Amino acid sequence: MRTTKDMDYIFDLDGTEITIEVKQKKIRKEVIEQYVACRKGRKMTQDELARRTGISRPNISRFESGNYNPSLEMMVRMASALDMTLDVKLVKSEEA
Repeated sequence: MRTTKDMDYIFDLDGTEITIEVKQKKIRKEVIEQYVACRKGRKMTQDELARRTGISRPNISRFESGNYNPSLEMMVRMASALDMTLDVKLVKSEEA
């Protein structure tokens, strides 16, 4: 892995440089969209989610706006409050 001032890079099997930040933003956006869709699908407000999880509403709001990098614990607690489970897995690049 190579690091510059603002970005980290990894290299895939054929030596192509991949900017980690770009991949992280895409994945984070997808995860946030899933959480928001689940919350709204259950007609739950951020306040209700905060009450059910013990996570402050401002932190939930920051997460949903993409301005907060949540811990795995936070994501599991929110999923549980939404009557969901969090499934994290590694998938080969060809299958992604």
